[in-house]
Amino acid sequence: MNRLFLSSAFILLISSFLFTACNNNEIGNGKDVNPESIYFDYKIWGEEGNDNITVMLQYRFAGRSGTTLLLEDPSRVELDGEQIKVDSSAMTGAYYEMIKPVNAFTGQHTITYSDINGKKQTEQFSFSPISLLTTIPNELKRNDLVFELSGLDSVDFVRVLMLDTAFESKDINGIDTVRNGKLVIKKERLQNVVNGPIHLELYKETDRPVKEGTKEGGRISITYGLKRDFVLID
Repeated sequence: MNRLFLSSAFILLISSFLFTACNNNEIGNGKDVNPESIYFDYKIWGEEGNDNITVMLQYRFAGRSGTTLLLEDPSRVELDGEQIKVDSSAMTGAYYEMIKPVNAFTGQHTITYSDINGKKQTEQFSFSPISLLTTIPNELKRNDLVFELSGLDSVDFVRVLMLDTAFESKDINGIDTVRNGKLVIKKERLQNVVNGPIHLELYKETDRPVKEGTKEGGRISITYGLKRDFVLID
């Protein structure tokens, strides 16, 4: 039961990846393990109001919760042909991170991983930030709420978070279908929130297996969100 308006950065940390809670932050050396036992853990995220997109790539021994690995030459990773240098922290272990301007990042991208034997594996992904076309007034009546969005397919899905300030309410947190750019939150669902200040967050989330990886496999997660505030009234 949340009673504080959660920041987008915090929601991203929880709903996008949970990598600080469930993943091993120990650091090993990629040359000491079988290349086919390395798991690819790829995360890309951003939010409206932040001019940058973060690309964070990790290589783990034996699964998504495994030990993070340092890549030693000739092993390396590149984003769109640009090599990414390693970094590390006590919370995340070893990682390869690149920050890119969101305005220049829309479109297709390629991650190229080379293992210790020089074998290359590529992962292509598409990034498109969502934006809210609907101007939300300071007050909204407790009717069906319709929001128009861009940056989505004709049929797509977004996570909807709608939080109030009442301790006893359930709030709204779920995946909704967006058809032809229109997201409709039915009046009946608004029973989960009380009148007063409402914090709305919308996230486009993609999480899928990598298409070209080792025998251990891997996943790529892409998240982009936006937030608005309004007052709900009868």
